[in-house]
Amino acid sequence: MPELQTLQPHEKDLGGGFKVRRLLPSGQRQAVGPFVFFDHFGPITAQPGDNHDVRPHPHIGLATVTYLFEGAMMHRDSTGVVQRIEPGAINLMTAGRGIVHSERTPKDLLGVERRSHGLQLWLAVPAEHEEDAPAFQHVAGAEIPAREVGGALVRVLIGSAFGLTSPVRPVSPTLYLDLNFEVASGATLAIPNAAAERALYSTDHDFELDGELIAARTMVVLEPGTEPVISAPRGGRIMLIGGAPLGHRFIVWNFVSSRRERILQAQDDWEAQRFERVPGETEFIPLPPRHV
Repeated sequence: MPELQTLQPHEKDLGGGFKVRRLLPSGQRQAVGPFVFFDHFGPITAQPGDNHDVRPHPHIGLATVTYLFEGAMMHRDSTGVVQRIEPGAINLMTAGRGIVHSERTPKDLLGVERRSHGLQLWLAVPAEHEEDAPAFQHVAGAEIPAREVGGALVRVLIGSAFGLTSPVRPVSPTLYLDLNFEVASGATLAIPNAAAERALYSTDHDFELDGELIAARTMVVLEPGTEPVISAPRGGRIMLIGGAPLGHRFIVWNFVSSRRERILQAQDDWEAQRFERVPGETEFIPLPPRHV
């Protein structure tokens, strides 16, 4: 097997001691298919007094994908959507020309010990869709297609694979799978050649790829056109991301665009508070110091 590109996480503190492992973008690679941002947070146990709320902040030119393994969050955005996000559901927020949202602890979990674990990813979108109207799509966990393949439960979160197609509607070819392996099942799973670019990431345990050991919480980029075989003797969860590449993007703070000048405009607009507001919210995250 040729030497595969591997990406190591770097830790980011989002505030209040809430830390994430960031795999994309990295110095080695900006994107895998349309995925330009990959954050893995938790598992973390928050105490009653902890505040991990994310105040209102803006996005342009991307789509966020939120997927939880444990915990819950309350999403509110400037289109008027209010949605509780729970484990197993997929939430696709398309920023388009501009959206503002907050992510807060639901009221029933305030003041109690609580667990939090999940992934938040960003998708770049084709340049012709960067100025689309903002939108939000929620697909409950029970609506995500799944099937047993050997000793693994495969959930097709976005795209098509293993004879299943997700109801989630991205604007460009995208693949996102949750592969949950039973402990000591001896299962092996061939990864389908279902996207132009693909990468694997284990949230918990080491696994083997065509017999080569891949460390947990390391992203490994697969060779195009191949169908490598995974084995996970310790069980655990392996995520597959991929899709059609969209080319280089400028990424500054929460803004993504194929055009540098659009980033500058978004910075000006947020600083002047010209974005639509989230109904019922009065707080916001200020624009960080500019570097572009």
